[in-house]
Amino acid sequence: MLSRRHLLFLAKISVLFGGLLFSAPAWADHVVTDQIGRQVHIPDTVSRVVILQHQTLNIAVQLDAMDKVVGVLDEWKKQLGANYVRLAPQLPKLPMPGGLTKVNIEELLKLKPDVVFVTNYAPADMVKQIEEAGLPVVAISLLDVPPEEAVKLNPSVKDEPAAIDAGFAIGVRLIAEVLGRKDKGEQMIAVTKKARKLIADRLADIPEDRRVPVYMANPDLTTYGRGKYTGLMMERAGARNVANSISGFKQVTMEDVLKWDPTVIFVQERYPTVVDDIKKSPSWQTIDAVKSGRIYLMPEYAKAWGYPMPEAMALGELWMAKELYPERFKDIDMQKEADAYYKEFYRIDYRAAQ
Repeated sequence: MLSRRHLLFLAKISVLFGGLLFSAPAWADHVVTDQIGRQVHIPDTVSRVVILQHQTLNIAVQLDAMDKVVGVLDEWKKQLGANYVRLAPQLPKLPMPGGLTKVNIEELLKLKPDVVFVTNYAPADMVKQIEEAGLPVVAISLLDVPPEEAVKLNPSVKDEPAAIDAGFAIGVRLIAEVLGRKDKGEQMIAVTKKARKLIADRLADIPEDRRVPVYMANPDLTTYGRGKYTGLMMERAGARNVANSISGFKQVTMEDVLKWDPTVIFVQERYPTVVDDIKKSPSWQTIDAVKSGRIYLMPEYAKAWGYPMPEAMALGELWMAKELYPERFKDIDMQKEADAYYKEFYRIDYRAAQ
């Protein structure tokens, strides 16, 4: 019987001679570096993946690779929002063998995945359990930081714009490579760069002390500070994040918000009840944004998450900049921009999530 080494040799000869012998076997692997610095051996041909991170799942949908997804995280509806199902109708039918920080190894093995995607802060013992079952694990962070920081939920980031821009591109390319969608991944990165240049050019002359003070309101007084994409999203849109003194995603106090007194409050699309809570709660009524009625529920595409998402970079930052500085972006039709993006990456017309 031929050894695996001999088979690989014959496979390579086959490629050199136009496939006269046979194609490389499915188990022939290559190595990728994931976003926590691990070298991971994956099959040359990946046909079945399980995704236990909502950011990677969202990117996979946009890469038109859901035909390869055989399992997803159990928190997908909470993390992506109930309306997301219209963009990926197959989601409710897919098995859910785990989540961001847990896995049911027996259920996972039943799905026979070629690769399992996890979040960068997935517990080490969870990753080890999956690997010891013989499955390649690829961790995604969408942030370019040293490995010792990459495994943290709230990593320390020295150069935030560079870490997020580079980490996004690295992450998208990695996901696209595993899923066999390299060209679409490059197209996605190009679209985000084009939108960012437009915004940067139009806001270049606004000094820091004249930027609009903005607060990102989440449930239970949680918000985003430094080191998370949401803070950079606001910065790129010409806002001054009033919570910039904190690091990462954290809970603050009502006293903090009263002290910051934001001029504008943004609320993520997946948390619509937060808008009503703020409007009705007596403790919020003295805040400038509440008095002036400048509380905005963000559109579906403006994913103000801790991790950079392509539509947030291509559309969300533009929408936010237009809300903050309408005169500078009066020629921008966000409905038209959203329609074009959704048709290209979601293969569906954009309809506002109302």
